Amino acid sequence: MESFIYVTHFTARMIAFIFAGLSFMSALCSGTDLPAIFVFGDSLIDPGNNDYIITLASANRPPNGIDFPNQVPTGRFSNGQTVIDIIGTELGLKSFLPPYLAPSTTGKVVFKGVNYASGGGGILNESGGVFGGRLCLDAQIDYFANTRKYIISSLGAQTAANFMRKALYPIIIGSNDFLSNYLVPILSGPERAIVPPDVFIEKMISKYHLQLARLYSLGARKIVVVNVGPIGCIPYLRDTQNLTGKGCAEFANQLAQGFNKKLKDLVAELSTNLEGSRFVYADSYRMMDDLITNYKRYGFENPDTACCFAIGEHGGILPCGPGFSKVCVDRSKYVFWDPFHPSEAVNILIAKRLLDGDTNDMFPMNIRQLVEG
Repeated sequence: MESFIYVTHFTARMIAFIFAGLSFMSALCSGTDLPAIFVFGDSLIDPGNNDYIITLASANRPPNGIDFPNQVPTGRFSNGQTVIDIIGTELGLKSFLPPYLAPSTTGKVVFKGVNYASGGGGILNESGGVFGGRLCLDAQIDYFANTRKYIISSLGAQTAANFMRKALYPIIIGSNDFLSNYLVPILSGPERAIVPPDVFIEKMISKYHLQLARLYSLGARKIVVVNVGPIGCIPYLRDTQNLTGKGCAEFANQLAQGFNKKLKDLVAELSTNLEGSRFVYADSYRMMDDLITNYKRYGFENPDTACCFAIGEHGGILPCGPGFSKVCVDRSKYVFWDPFHPSEAVNILIAKRLLDGDTNDMFPMNIRQLVEG
């Protein structure tokens, strides 16, 4: 009897692997096959991973999701879709990429891709510690390694390697290393007193170098590295660091620019030294700065105040949440949804530029060219 049970379980598992492999091979042979998309990042693109951990960085309650299908708060830090949701749809995915930590993200679901991004997560493991639970980039890559093991066991090593080479790997991270680490009010004061900005930035770059190289070693080839946006212009820093109440917080923007310069050099170095890699550098700082500076050209009316507003001249003092937050009537007229995150209207514009932007936005190619290449 024990032998029969073992054979039955073994056979069922093998049948599942065979079907997964057949499904994948069928997709490869069709004219409409799409690459899998494995996503890494922070709250800008978290699809709800933080719903499954104990953390202060959560968005699974209204008014978040007010413009999402069925007005459901899914854990996205947005009134609607994230940049990754929009890119996936534009590339032909029929459903949004699932959060890795969701119990339903198992089996053949992962062959379309997985989103590992986590609100509060950073390049450095300690970043975001003020929130409690979060997935730093090291942890996200660990989880991707688990997904990869399943894909290899399902498809075999050679087919899985080909699958991983064709997949897309967007990474949007780095803001929390400043906002929730180096720039935390009061708590970060002692560190800033002994660690100059250039030293801190070099620490970030050194860590990121190891992480990107590890992704490559796990089979990633088409890697889109999105830089840090003009964080000094978000409502939170406008209210907490720019005491005049006018303009952006310049020190924060200088930090982002310093990091981005080093990051662009890192991407160029990795592209040269990692055989077969196709790294893309995405200049989200330029994109967001353009939208904020020229907001009227893009149909916005408010470039500096959170739509989901509680306290502060720019609504940047408290996070968006039920009970105490007021929500603007027309979210499409606001650049920012809450103290930290852009509105869905901005995400749509940024996604379009990531997909189809010229070499000023995306170097040396945009995402659509990367996928088709």
